Amino acid sequence: MELIDGMAVFGDPIEESALNQLRTTKAHPAVRATALMADHHKGYAVPIGGVVAYENAISPAGVGYDIACGNKAVLTDMPGEEARARVGQIMDDIVSTISFGMGRKNPERVDHELFDDPAWPLLRSLNLRDKAAAQLGTVGSGNHYVDIFVDEQDRVWVGAHFGSRGFGHGIATWALTAGGASNGMDVAPLVLSTDSALGTDYLAAMHLAGRYAYAGRDWVCDRVVKLLGANKLDEVHNHHNFAWKENHFGQEVWVVRKGATPAFPGQRGFVGGSMGDDAVILEGINSAGNPLAAAVNQEAALFSTVHGAGRVMSRNAARGRRRRVGRRWVDDPNHPGLISRDDMQGWIAKRGVVLRGADTDEAPQAYKRLPDVLRHHAGTVRVLHTLSPIGVAMAGAGEFDPYKD
Repeated sequence: MELIDGMAVFGDPIEESALNQLRTTKAHPAVRATALMADHHKGYAVPIGGVVAYENAISPAGVGYDIACGNKAVLTDMPGEEARARVGQIMDDIVSTISFGMGRKNPERVDHELFDDPAWPLLRSLNLRDKAAAQLGTVGSGNHYVDIFVDEQDRVWVGAHFGSRGFGHGIATWALTAGGASNGMDVAPLVLSTDSALGTDYLAAMHLAGRYAYAGRDWVCDRVVKLLGANKLDEVHNHHNFAWKENHFGQEVWVVRKGATPAFPGQRGFVGGSMGDDAVILEGINSAGNPLAAAVNQEAALFSTVHGAGRVMSRNAARGRRRRVGRRWVDDPNHPGLISRDDMQGWIAKRGVVLRGADTDEAPQAYKRLPDVLRHHAGTVRVLHTLSPIGVAMAGAGEFDPYKD
């Protein structure tokens, strides 16, 4: 970790465009601390991997469009040998049962008590309730997935990564528009006073989107465990695009984590790699037993860590430029990508991963390696389990989905 202009920055190399976004973010008078995780890269107004503490303020731009995007991992009682023996059929069952990309293919309707939440009347004018009900339990596209893993004891885990879908996107769009946000990547992010009417309403809506995302990941993971014919033994569940009220430096602040995992001492988190790489279950280390530098790093990071491996090339660079035709993306032959389908398939074949769907913008070659990234947070978190993928399901190539992160 190094301090740059008063910001705690993890990782090497440091992406200057992300660092500049955090500099712009830090300039707001309500900001009390900032940090940049080792998997950082440029985002909308606030960088992915950015962690910002606000006093009496909240930033809808910081939380982002994919409110409450996060990960859930479920440990099952299925042995790895059994899963590997029928992994092809397992992955076929997953993609025929779970909805990826736009629309809803799940035959079951998902009902949940969150639809009785008192925050819904605040959103009546946005007409989001029906959309939310229809999309609960859908995964979306981009880097969102359902994976089957085995750990170091050859136990099977189910993993899922997605957020609040079109519901969260609608909330973010409403708040940014109502707050007069500037449009663009390199603009000062919108910040709202938590004492204002809009700030209060946004926080209520954000927390509802958080409940919604948790419910969606719960349903998907439970459904996949049922498809496996297994039982659930343990689970690890966390947001990484959200805001939490916390105490840091002796004061109460709102901590916005955009692509960052909370990692207080003893708190577990599920952090994924790319589709062909290992994921981890990790936990924050008790700072009382840490060397001084590690304890300082924990507080400087606002007790946060990475949410993934981090990209080394943009989506357009990896897969080439595309244009939208209806609900599909089609290739621009004049701007091909750096990674071919064969390149991607070759990588995952070496790892023995059975892949369903996915596009080359999510190929392992477009990402850093997770162990390299985690080394920059050494002494602040420890790995409890290493999860190796044997099956990966994602939205297919060319799938249009405006609600990915």
